[in-house]
Amino acid sequence: MWPARNATDATFQRLTDFDVGTVLRELIEAGVLERIRTDSTGEPGWARDQIATWLQKHTGTISLVVDPPDGRVPPLTPEGAARAQHSWRSSWGPGPWNSVADLGPFDRCISRGLPGSMLPWTDTNGIEIVQAPGVVAIRNEMIHETRVIPLDGRPHVSTKIRGYMGDSRGRWEQGTLVVETTNFNGRIGARMNGDEAPTSDKLRITERFTPTDAYTIQYEMTLDDPATWTRPWTLAYVLQRISSYAFSEYACHEGNYGVANILRTARAQEQTADK
Repeated sequence: MWPARNATDATFQRLTDFDVGTVLRELIEAGVLERIRTDSTGEPGWARDQIATWLQKHTGTISLVVDPPDGRVPPLTPEGAARAQHSWRSSWGPGPWNSVADLGPFDRCISRGLPGSMLPWTDTNGIEIVQAPGVVAIRNEMIHETRVIPLDGRPHVSTKIRGYMGDSRGRWEQGTLVVETTNFNGRIGARMNGDEAPTSDKLRITERFTPTDAYTIQYEMTLDDPATWTRPWTLAYVLQRISSYAFSEYACHEGNYGVANILRTARAQEQTADK
């Protein structure tokens, strides 16, 4: 069991200098920095350390994106930018909500896809890795998707067969498990559980699982989608083993009326606006 929660304090990509300056101004105006200083033991070093830790966590000085070196996702291609403008939206946003198709695959309880299923999240973030001769299975707690990854060198399935999780094949490079995934359907996003940054069916993902001890895996994922970004990019974080972790039920559609309620509320708002 390797729950992906230890990296939730990191931002997805490093913030720009303008973003950091905005955050600092808001901290000063809200008196946060002063409260950290006055609530401390009175030792300047303690307050300084607390401020540094807060800034590292909240201003994006650490990020999941490690390549390009600036910690930022590369620019979109013209095709990728056009796709982003006309993609589905997360239910956390303001809409508009005209049909079910306006909502992403995660909101509709279809899939988090890849990379979404491997990204750190705040809850139901369990990842179970099971090995057997010639195969590795990776099971996710949220939406309970499972990737069965052959290690015997067989080719990918036909390009006519595509999915949200793609088709994965693995191999060992010394002590590192390398997993290459193709055959995506172009209906999944690269962020926010698959509901942001829509990819294309040309996406190719390479993952590297490197155990550094019995309880730690250095995890890296490189996304290469020439129809979406101007260059490949890589994110990385550390998976920590917690043997006592247990999957919880992730019912989703069995008790989820969110999509219907979002659409119903949008229609009600329109009627009110018309009056």
